[in-house]
Amino acid sequence: MKKDMSVLYPNTLDATRLATRQVKAGDLLIGSDFPIRLQTMTSTDTMDTAATVDQVIRCADAGADLVRVTAPGLRDAENLLSIHRLLRRNDCNVPLVADIHFTPNAAELAARFVEKVRVNPGNYAGRKKFETIVYDQDSYLYELDRVRQRFAPLVKICKEYGTALRVGVNHGSLSDRITSRYGDSPPGMVESAMEFLRIAEDLRFYNIVVSMKSSNPLVMVEAYHRLVHTMQEELGHCYPLHLGVTEAGDGDDGRIKSAIGIGTLLEDGIGDTIRVSLTEPPEAELPVCRSIVKNYACASKVAGQRLEVKPAGYAGGTKVRTNKILNIGGNSLPVVVADLSQTDPVTQKTLGEVGYDYDAETDKWNISNASADYVFTQAPLSFPLPGALGIVIPAEAWLRLGDRAQYYPLFDHKQYGTDGPVSDIVNFVMVPASLAAGFTDGLTDRQRRRTVLVIRIDKTTAPADCLQGIRPMQKIDGLPPVIFQHRPDLENLDEPSIACTAATARLILNGWKDGLWLVAPETGASLASVNQIAFGILQATRTRISGSEYISCPSCGRTLFDLQSTTEKVRAATSHLKGIKIAIMGCIVNGPGEMADADFGYVGSGPGKISLYKGNQVVRRNVSDQAVVETLIGLIKESGSWAEPP
Repeated sequence: MKKDMSVLYPNTLDATRLATRQVKAGDLLIGSDFPIRLQTMTSTDTMDTAATVDQVIRCADAGADLVRVTAPGLRDAENLLSIHRLLRRNDCNVPLVADIHFTPNAAELAARFVEKVRVNPGNYAGRKKFETIVYDQDSYLYELDRVRQRFAPLVKICKEYGTALRVGVNHGSLSDRITSRYGDSPPGMVESAMEFLRIAEDLRFYNIVVSMKSSNPLVMVEAYHRLVHTMQEELGHCYPLHLGVTEAGDGDDGRIKSAIGIGTLLEDGIGDTIRVSLTEPPEAELPVCRSIVKNYACASKVAGQRLEVKPAGYAGGTKVRTNKILNIGGNSLPVVVADLSQTDPVTQKTLGEVGYDYDAETDKWNISNASADYVFTQAPLSFPLPGALGIVIPAEAWLRLGDRAQYYPLFDHKQYGTDGPVSDIVNFVMVPASLAAGFTDGLTDRQRRRTVLVIRIDKTTAPADCLQGIRPMQKIDGLPPVIFQHRPDLENLDEPSIACTAATARLILNGWKDGLWLVAPETGASLASVNQIAFGILQATRTRISGSEYISCPSCGRTLFDLQSTTEKVRAATSHLKGIKIAIMGCIVNGPGEMADADFGYVGSGPGKISLYKGNQVVRRNVSDQAVVETLIGLIKESGSWAEPP
């Protein structure tokens, strides 16, 4: 009997790493008995042999265990042999992965001389025209047979030559056949992969890695959990899993999205090889990969025999029911608390770093979309406050205040509940996760209606341990809101956004969505950057939208314009907009598909030419890349979504 996917399985928080088969790509072994393998993809023209070889060597020197190279046509696939030979002559033995879209003959050629081939089921034997097709059973079976005829020759070549194969499903490029029956959904992604796995297993070929990529981390997490469940139930074993958030973007946004998608799965025990898809040079992806792996405890765990998967849709995270106090808890959006406790003095300029800009001429505050809801300071502020801002201060300082308007005390749990004065509005109480359930259970009903719990996550309290400690609280009637406080580990300041995401995202995905309190470390990250990280985590988990979102692919040999500079130009012109999704894609491989999750799309259609999309429909073709940002702004204005920058 199949398991009910609507039930949360016990012991998932303590899961060991999912046991997966051993796969061999050249001399590299991939699977649950081996370390998490790191990989990236070249951005050079594959026909430029010297440039591609140089970039592969730089990636290998930066720590890549595998390097992927695009082969959009037969000539490119053929040139992979020259690239492979020149790398070996330069003593670079990193396995090469041929990346194939649309061209089975290129895959069949490349499989004869590279260590691994990646194919996308959505465009290897399918088509993407955004058509809804009605199939009867016979016509659907006919299409499946056509898929087999296209895919089986590649499987046989890989089997003959000892070449590994990645079945790489992309949410943005599912075939019309799959979406007509399953929708553009995680179940459709799983079925797309399983069709190819069934064919390979019929041919007794098992040297396979599978991926379920999406630009939406929540879709990605659900798709992998569904795939694991299906492989366990149908096949009786699991293939190694390649993790990645496709088109993650750049900067902190790309790192946060990647840490949410990849990191959450690693912490759940899922994942054997990872690639961080950043709109940055490929060698820059490797330090981010390493930072993600070291921030997630389960990445180093030994394999278990079987992993019990999470319920379908768990990444969407049904919110834990809590009281509403002011704008915290209940059905309110998550709040952000900015920690100013290390800043002395706190001035009007300081508040500018957390979203409040003071205009002396008008004596007014300008409030951004990413303005903190509360700030924590050691002492009262010496100037008039923005009306929307709440100030949290230590209980001892609060007790000495005359005018307590907008000020709220922070207690240690040992202080709170004694005979001393407390606020009649809201009291923030710091309590360890391990004691939170017992502490809350001991509060009176009146106290619960005036208490916000602050739970610290640090080196001694991993997210899994925190979840284990606070899980019993869900049974408490009138549960106070819960805010999580985290200071990035000083050892991980090379990637503070990843450290913060590792500590908090899994809690959010498990339904704890009342608020974040990130503490800027003494060195390495500014108040402004930490504030942006907090809002970035909430936006990437779809719990609070505070700005524009960018779905930006990494460069590869198919890219038709400079993605990095273009992304910077588009971001500079549109970052002030709230809730707009803009996709910036180098070519048509995943472009139109990812447009379905974006409001507007910007897709390379030829050298120096861009096609603009609204949703998945092209509305401007072959616009010069010199004028395209202005044309994009015009489209946004036509849709009624434009606002002038503040």
